[in-house]
Amino acid sequence: MGYYLIAGIMFIVGLIVSNRLKSKFKEYSEIGLANGMSGREVAEKMLSDNGIYDVRVMSTPGHLSDHYNPEDKTVNLSPDVYEGRSISAAAVAAHECGHAVQHATAYSMLTFRSKIVPLVNISTQLSQWVILAGLGFLIGRANPTILLIGILLFAITTVFTIITLPVEYDASNRALKWLENNHITTPYEHDKAADALKWAARTYVVAAISSIATLLYYILLFVNSRDRN
Repeated sequence: MGYYLIAGIMFIVGLIVSNRLKSKFKEYSEIGLANGMSGREVAEKMLSDNGIYDVRVMSTPGHLSDHYNPEDKTVNLSPDVYEGRSISAAAVAAHECGHAVQHATAYSMLTFRSKIVPLVNISTQLSQWVILAGLGFLIGRANPTILLIGILLFAITTVFTIITLPVEYDASNRALKWLENNHITTPYEHDKAADALKWAARTYVVAAISSIATLLYYILLFVNSRDRN
């Protein structure tokens, strides 16, 4: 019951933040950038200004599907961002290039996050099943040791969501600083770009809080199950 309560609350909060984010990006996507640059042009200039010439800027299908891929060194922008000439397009393009700059400068938190991705993939696939087994839903009786293993696996995912926060905020800070210093955005546009990226960052905050709350709930279940035994 406690798990469903936590999940329900975080789902509602996440939905509110997500809807607000979409609303902000829609609003700012309708305000053209004064200099007329497209998201692709903003991205290419930011990479060039930072001495990065081995990263490609590409268009990728989807909405808000923008991301930087460190494995093949590509900044992938959704069509609205790649072709768009709006405040939203500039903000998103610069943010994703912020990750490319992090990669090029070996930003410690991004490096650490990248190293634990294989562990996160394993923990994501196994943690829920191991926890269910430890609680007795799969093997007929509760087993605190198995439950603890499941909790440790889930903790890896929680650590990943926490590490993601400074990575995302740092990328936004790099983006906004570059946009301002290079006069890509006017003061009016800069405030709007900062607002858009602020709401994008809050989606990661909600994910981290949700994961932490769930982890604490699992730990409480473990303590109670151990006491019963």
